[in-house]
Amino acid sequence: MKVDVLVIGAGAAGLMCAITAGQRGRRVLALDHANKPGKKILMSGGGRCNFTNLGVTPAQYISANPHFCKSALARYTPADFIALVEKHRIAYHEKELGQLFCDESSKLIVRMLLDECATAGVRIETSCAVERVRKTDEGFTVLTANGEVHAESLVVASGGLSIPSMGATGLGYELARQFGHNVLPTRAGLVPLTLSGKHLEHYQDLAGVALPVAEARVGKRSFCAGLLFTHRGISGPSILQISSYWQPGDELRIDLSPQQDIGDWLIAQRAARPAAELRNVLGDLLPRRLAQRLCELWLGSRPMRQYRDADLNDTGARLHDWPIVASGTEGYRTAEVTLGGVDTDGLSSSTMQSKHVPGLYFIGEVVDVTGWLGGYNFQWAWASGRAAGEVA
Repeated sequence: MKVDVLVIGAGAAGLMCAITAGQRGRRVLALDHANKPGKKILMSGGGRCNFTNLGVTPAQYISANPHFCKSALARYTPADFIALVEKHRIAYHEKELGQLFCDESSKLIVRMLLDECATAGVRIETSCAVERVRKTDEGFTVLTANGEVHAESLVVASGGLSIPSMGATGLGYELARQFGHNVLPTRAGLVPLTLSGKHLEHYQDLAGVALPVAEARVGKRSFCAGLLFTHRGISGPSILQISSYWQPGDELRIDLSPQQDIGDWLIAQRAARPAAELRNVLGDLLPRRLAQRLCELWLGSRPMRQYRDADLNDTGARLHDWPIVASGTEGYRTAEVTLGGVDTDGLSSSTMQSKHVPGLYFIGEVVDVTGWLGGYNFQWAWASGRAAGEVA
């Protein structure tokens, strides 16, 4: 088969690229080894797809070159994708912090993208693995499970290593290396953290206990959102966010009540409830089981009347700066994204084209650009896919 553009990967970035190239009149084939396109879109946002964020700026992206994402993000904005969603009459809502979700199902986003592909004349083949890629004088020859494809332009949109149960592989990184690109070390991002040894023993039975708001800090970076204890460690949005910045050995600190000065609150409680034990008073501020465990392990507990102002302020300071030692992450198995990837130094920031091999493009998660939790990674997929599709 001969095509103008072959896209490897029919996820968010690949489909957007295919649509954009097809709209230019290019003959486009998108391949995916999975049995249906857009599988990660379908599972995202609890099945409702957090498809973008109203507050997207380059500051919400992690990359060895923080400037790389600026061009693509500026040229295809959340408003542009929202216009597409509205054109297809998909109802959506803002949940919090600018996050936009479908009212109904993420299936509607996949259907929208497939309808746009059909209108643009894009052909999609699923359950089709790529076996070998060669550069030719005319472009590329790709041997697939369904036969050979000759393409003028080749776009790699194969994703990262996160959620291997969904079919994630390292194909994109292999192709990058094959064509002389540097691939930066990869690791799991937006992922729960694990505890071990005494730390796990101390908190394991709190699995399911949640704080609606906690601030997780590593160095100068912090995120304020929910926190959840699990059987193996800690999770929740604040932990998923900080996990992209945390590395083994880094000091992790949690503010258990960032919206309130705990010392002042405890002093007021002492006046109101002088006979109450500290652990019971803290049970009104924090989840009761957590408050009791922290008192058992760390704070002690006496009747409130026995504490001076300085004692209660010290207790408050400690709860605003709770040290918890994470030993690792849950890894790619549950990670939402892959940090690292194809080095942006080898790519054009305006087109995503390889600086080494004309006609070769890398887009989406395979590239060393990783967004925060909350729709940012989808916006990078749309924007980088669009950037490549305009020229491939």
